[in-house]
Amino acid sequence: MTDFLKLVANENMKIYSRVRTWVMLGILALFNVLLPVLISLMGIGVDIWSSFFLIESITFMLNIIFTVVIAADLVAGEFTWGTIKLLLIRPWSRGKILLSKFLSMILFSLFGTGIVGIVGLTTSALLFPSISPISLRPEVTGFDGIVLLLLTDYIQLFIISLIAFMISTVFRSASLAIGLSLMLLFTKDLFGTLFSPDSYEWAKYILILHMDLSNYIHSSIGPGGVGLSFSITLIAVYCLIFALVSWWAFTKRDVAS
Repeated sequence: MTDFLKLVANENMKIYSRVRTWVMLGILALFNVLLPVLISLMGIGVDIWSSFFLIESITFMLNIIFTVVIAADLVAGEFTWGTIKLLLIRPWSRGKILLSKFLSMILFSLFGTGIVGIVGLTTSALLFPSISPISLRPEVTGFDGIVLLLLTDYIQLFIISLIAFMISTVFRSASLAIGLSLMLLFTKDLFGTLFSPDSYEWAKYILILHMDLSNYIHSSIGPGGVGLSFSITLIAVYCLIFALVSWWAFTKRDVAS
């Protein structure tokens, strides 16, 4: 167990020793400070919760993009820089190496989510009153509402970053992983329009239509009339498949191939 923790620590050291990592985290923190200030200067009469909802909808998207960049590089970067063989000759199984990279991705995503939540909410609390006649999302009020919003958005982040991680592992290309995963993120609404479960019964099994669980905050009905349990089960099945594909590609394929 101690050796595995050292392996995870080694992967985290690779991530945080790079300047770009701190630039991304710095940008994330800066946006969570500047956006509430901008809203305040514009004189928009919102409360703490509405302010946070506004900035979170923007900064969490940045959080997803930055996590995808990290996820895409964790495996593909080893092949790009030619360090994969040096890593594999160490006394760790390929499965443990891949798991350590996966856990490092999760830790980075939680770090970024913490920045969004703590910095964004703190800045909003300093600049705006707790009660206002203007409420952009009445269902997202109070600390519990904020936690629920962050949780649903994090699930979407996890899915997208896992897709990037899988593509990176299978194709060993960070650029392809970033491009395809972000394309899915930004076109999910288009997919929902083209393949509406109301028109096609089979469409309710498309993962991309279930990634955003925030819709369940104000409605118990999801795509095609399904419930929250259906969406969660579908997400879990897809994530398991993505994880298994990543494991197979990393542990079974020849490094030289």
